Parts: sequence; structure tokens; C-alpha cells
Amino acid sequence: MTRRVPSWLVDAVAIAAAAVEGVLTAIGEESITGLVVSMVAVLALTTRDRWPVPSFVATLPAVVFPGAVVAVIVTLHSVSSRYRNRWLLAGCWLVASGIVALPLFDLAPEFWHTDMLLGTIYFTLTAGAPILLGQFLHTQRELALRLDEVKQAREHERRLDAEAILARERNQLAREMHDVVSHQVSLIAVQAGALGVSTADPVVKQAAENVRQLSVNTLDELRHMVNLLRASGTPATELTPQPTLTDLERLIANSAIDARLVGAAPQDLEPPAQRAIYRTIQEALTNVRKHAPGASATIDISHDDTDLTVTVTNTPPTRPDLALPSARHGLVGLHERAALLGGKLHTGPTSDGGFQLQLRLPVGTARG
Repeated sequence: MTRRVPSWLVDAVAIAAAAVEGVLTAIGEESITGLVVSMVAVLALTTRDRWPVPSFVATLPAVVFPGAVVAVIVTLHSVSSRYRNRWLLAGCWLVASGIVALPLFDLAPEFWHTDMLLGTIYFTLTAGAPILLGQFLHTQRELALRLDEVKQAREHERRLDAEAILARERNQLAREMHDVVSHQVSLIAVQAGALGVSTADPVVKQAAENVRQLSVNTLDELRHMVNLLRASGTPATELTPQPTLTDLERLIANSAIDARLVGAAPQDLEPPAQRAIYRTIQEALTNVRKHAPGASATIDISHDDTDLTVTVTNTPPTRPDLALPSARHGLVGLHERAALLGGKLHTGPTSDGGFQLQLRLPVGTARG
């Protein structure tokens, strides 16, 4: 693994080189003024990380007199490392190359003189080199951040795929359990009903009716449990407490998104409805974090006599996102949850470039 050079060491070398050049140049010119100007340029290097452009401007006089160029090259690199504005960088490049080449006008008889042209080319490249290096390092840092985001996104996709596989297995298990168990229990109920009709013994008739009624109740409970299994999409569903609306504030606070909650749901909602609302908001916030970096979100919960509505709306992203593949397992699961409760899920972009997810549940189903 390559070790990075400490930033303080780079700063110390740059300042020392600029100071040595300034002192030697001022001594060669035998000028106190040149020494003072050079020292001002060296002091400007200490503030280039916080104020790169003012520091660059402060180093320009040292280029004209006594002719020290190290400080301006270092500040040019700082400006290029901080900013992406092409006009700003082009302006700094032209100013720096022009000032560095300014003494040539006193030495060359005309602009088209060979020495003048070669000197201009040399100083233009000299001023352009730190700008190109700064842009390269800036791009390298951005690429490292993007690679880290890609790594996290791929890990998230792997978790989604694993959850989708588990959900399919649970659905298969639910269907098999329903087909096998309900068939056997139905036979028990039929046989008990036939026994109750064919016998004249009141004790046997009552026992047969009890068996038949218990079988019917068992079938109802079985269908309810199958619906719960098919609605579950996470591997921890069986062993951990299911989330409720009281967990919403913690979910929003831990989402790493600028999100706010507006409105509230009724207090007497059934647990399946509370889980559906929680999972819907959780998936919406996950999608905002994944597909709209830097966006803020508003979670609105409202209800009337017929419907309970949960709307999650996010603003357009403020940072560029990556075109990552997505199997949309989360939205598919939300549609299934809404359908099990007799509701609907709507998703789509907004007019300002954001996105909106809306869950609508019948109040009668949500309250039981």
C-alpha cells in the first residue's frame, strides 16, 4: 500500500522553497523592497488553503519584482484544487503567464522575436502545469468518492437480492402450507359435518359440531398467517419485534436525510397497517438516499372518513447520482403490502424534478 505524504510536510517544503527563492532573488537584485515583497508572497502561502484566490493575488507582485515564481505556482495549484470554474482557472492562468512573461518585453525588440516567443511558450506552460495538476488531484478525489458510493450501492443491491430470494422462499412456503394444511383441515371439517348429520347420539353430534367449528376457525387463522408470511420481506421478521408508528421518529432521525414529518395517523390502527406505513416510509427514504443525493424529503400523513394517505415527496438531487442498476424489489414489496390491505401505491416524478411516493389505505381496513 502506497503511503501518502503528510500535508504538513508538503506545506513546509513549499513555503521553504518559496522563502529560499525569494531571499536569493532579492539578494541578487540587492533590493530590500524585493525582499519584503517576497516575504509577503511567502506569508500568503500559509493562507492558501482557506483563501486560495486572495493568496494567489498576493503572490503576483513577487513575480514582477524581484522575479520569484515559486509562490505563485503553489497558489495556482491551490486554486485549481479547490475550484472547477473554467473561467476562473483560465483567468488565473492568463494573469500568471502574462506577469511571468512580462520582463521579456524589456529584453526582446519585438513580440515576434524568437526569444520572446520561446519565453512566452515556456512561461505559459509553467503557469498551466500547476492548474492541470490541481485538476487531476481534484478529479482523483472525486473518483475515490464515487468508487466508495458504487461499493456501498452494490452492497445495498446484494442485500436487496438476498431479501428478494428470502421473500420468494417465504411465499413458496406460505403457498405450500396453505395447500397442504388447508386441504387436510377441510377434510376434517367435512367428515365432522357428515358424522353430525348421520348420528342420533346427542353427545356425538355435539362433539362432531365442535370439531367442525374448530376446523373452520383453524382455516381462518391459517389464511391470516399465510397473508402475514407473504407480506413479510425481511429475514428478521420472525425473531424481532415488528416496527410500529412509534418508531417513525427514530427512522427519520437515522435516515441521514433532511426529512420532516407532517401530520399524524390515527391512534387505533391495526398492526398490519402500521407496518405497511412504516415500511413504505422506510423504502421511500432509502430510495431518496440512493437515487437523489442531497435531496430533502417531506413525509405527509393525512386521513379522512374513507382513506388514510401517506405521501413521501423529495426535492431534486443536489449532487450528481450514479446510473446504478436496480431490480425494484422494494417497490414491488410495497405494492404487495398495499394490495393485502386493500389499498394502492402510486409513484412518479414531480413537476420540479423530484419524486413522490403515495400510499392510500381504506380507513376501515386500516382500523380493523
